[in-house]
Amino acid sequence: MPALSPLVSAATLRAAHPTPLLLDCSFDLADASAGERAYAQGHLPGAVYVHLDHDLSGAKTGHNGRHPLRSRDDYASWMSQLGISAERSVVVYDRQGGMFAGRAWWLLRWMGHANVQLLDGGVDAWVKAGGSLSTEVPATAPASAAKPAGSAAAMLTIDAPTLLDQLGRHLVIDARAGERYRGEIEPLDRVAGHIPGAKNRFFKDNLQTDGRFKPAAQLRDEFDALLAGRSTAEVVLQCGSGVTACHHVIAMEAAGLGPVTLYPGSWSEWSSDPSRPVETGA
Repeated sequence: MPALSPLVSAATLRAAHPTPLLLDCSFDLADASAGERAYAQGHLPGAVYVHLDHDLSGAKTGHNGRHPLRSRDDYASWMSQLGISAERSVVVYDRQGGMFAGRAWWLLRWMGHANVQLLDGGVDAWVKAGGSLSTEVPATAPASAAKPAGSAAAMLTIDAPTLLDQLGRHLVIDARAGERYRGEIEPLDRVAGHIPGAKNRFFKDNLQTDGRFKPAAQLRDEFDALLAGRSTAEVVLQCGSGVTACHHVIAMEAAGLGPVTLYPGSWSEWSSDPSRPVETGA
């Protein structure tokens, strides 16, 4: 069978029977309660809200980034509580072009749950396709505890010491906005700039003006230009805290490129250690 696309259209989701488990991942880095308020005002019928800080991230130490990963056993328990079994299909979405839902998609894939897709265009696409919104909060039915995936099934990751040791051997792609990459501003982390040698591609460059992902062929051409002949096996994706870099994982998979490696700690972890090198400018 062909691999499941990382993206699902609103029309396809509306026609799906049975309906997948829906996870509303809406969030705002500047207002951590904004996503919950938006969910309360109206969400896809049956959707469960998941919070970037509380559900998708672990405890911060000051040296492991702003959205560190929890243990796989913790995520397995969380998946069980949501009712995610091996057979259950899942669709994640948000109101920010997949900025935060991409993290949930990546996490489930990292846990070995292959049957997960991101709603292309999010809530706006759903409404434009004639879908309704609900304010009802559904009950969840726990499933048997998920078993963390082995390394062969997991999405690829790299940690800060390994990346530091291998600088120059990877094509590091930074998904942050250009002004943050260049070090002109830094609204969230203590140090401005980027990992030495990193190239910049803002995650929003994956999207069309309507908030849906660009066609696969266009994404492939754009990433091929950035790779400049290098293998995707050499690619490390990063951003501010390992969240929007997941958007690139989805875009590259949709384009038929991959596998690629994610640096989950990203700039917020990298810049927390003053001994690690930093570059500024283009």
